[in-house]
Amino acid sequence: MVTPEHMSLFERPHVRAHRERAAPKLDAHDFLFREVADRLTERLDDVKRDFPVALDIGCHGGEVARTLGERGRIQTLFQCDPSPAMAKRAGGVVFAADEEFLPVKPGAVDLVLSSLSLHWANDLPGALVQIRRTLKPDGLFLGAMLGEGTLQELRTALMAAEMEIEMIMTPRVSPFATVQDVGALLQRAGFAMPVVDTESITVSYPDMFKLMHDLRGMGENGAVSGRRKNFTRRDTLMRAAEIYTERFAGKDDCGEGRIPATFDIVYMTAWAPHPDQQQPAKPGTASVNLIDLLNKND
Repeated sequence: MVTPEHMSLFERPHVRAHRERAAPKLDAHDFLFREVADRLTERLDDVKRDFPVALDIGCHGGEVARTLGERGRIQTLFQCDPSPAMAKRAGGVVFAADEEFLPVKPGAVDLVLSSLSLHWANDLPGALVQIRRTLKPDGLFLGAMLGEGTLQELRTALMAAEMEIEMIMTPRVSPFATVQDVGALLQRAGFAMPVVDTESITVSYPDMFKLMHDLRGMGENGAVSGRRKNFTRRDTLMRAAEIYTERFAGKDDCGEGRIPATFDIVYMTAWAPHPDQQQPAKPGTASVNLIDLLNKND
């Protein structure tokens, strides 16, 4: 679901705070970040060209950097994250920056990557426009974000329990964009040859509480505007766990007595426009430092 641009769907300070708290122990919960980073960077294997200067937006703990290897023949990789603690954890050449306000010069990089971060953007159209502007002509954008089917089981269980116990319904799980939304937004942002596809990753858990523990450990717990600010009643949570098990246990080949959690991953591939799109762009220089990358006027 894509909202009008003037609406603040997410409380961005809470997104940053959740990542700050998650950073110290991320190694115990980063399995999804590592898996999606590997699948995303695999797509560079089919692109027969060099990307001397690359930028990873929303780098978390540096999972994309660790999976790149020789892919893309990248000489200089910059990484940024809204959370200074996450950026520091990623290592290498890093800086803290919000995906919605990138302090990067236009036409500064050959490749932009973003893995499991853009689904928290309030202004996704604006963020995509900024990404396109940071790219050199014929530069490549590769992104992955959570899509509409993500955590559908958890959403169903929490909503059902809340209605049954408290007779209310509050936002619990973030609304996510559809494949159609993302494709249209890439075109609107001025990208050439956009391609969008999706795949589901199902993770099995012993119970709902272990899933929620992992989401907090990833820094992916709720930051939806309008969510309830007080703690959820214990009886509501216990009933939600029962409903989750009753409706979903043993499904999706997750094993008897275990519950599935679905993560719908939307992958984006798009190019910055170039007069002759089929020809490789001229290689950029590898002698780039952080000061040259950042826009001093911002």
